[in-house]
Amino acid sequence: MNTKERAYLKGLAQTTDPILSLGKSSLTPEFVEAAAEALKARELIKINVLKNCIDDPGTLAITLSERTRSEVVQVIGRKIVLYKKNNENQKIYLPGEKKPVKKK
Repeated sequence: MNTKERAYLKGLAQTTDPILSLGKSSLTPEFVEAAAEALKARELIKINVLKNCIDDPGTLAITLSERTRSEVVQVIGRKIVLYKKNNENQKIYLPGEKKPVKKK
C-alpha cells in the first residue's frame, strides 16, 4: 500500500466508529475470527483497545493484521484501523483503481 492509498483510507476511517473492542482477554481466536468476518463484510474496520488491555496497541495491530491477512492503516492512541480488499464484493476503491462499469 502506498502513501496515497493509506492517506485515502485514513480519511475514510475518520468518520468510522469502532466496531470491535479489545479488552482484558486481548487477542483470542474468537476475536481474530470476528475481525476477519468484519473485514470481509466492510473492508475497513476500526478497533478500540480498552484501557484494561495490557498489550501495546501497535503490537496488537501487527499481530492481528498477520492473522487476518490484512494491512494496518494506522494506529492512533488506542485505536487500530485495518484494511483488507474483498475481491468478490469490493466496496472501497483506492485511488488509481477503476470502478467497474455497470451494464444496463
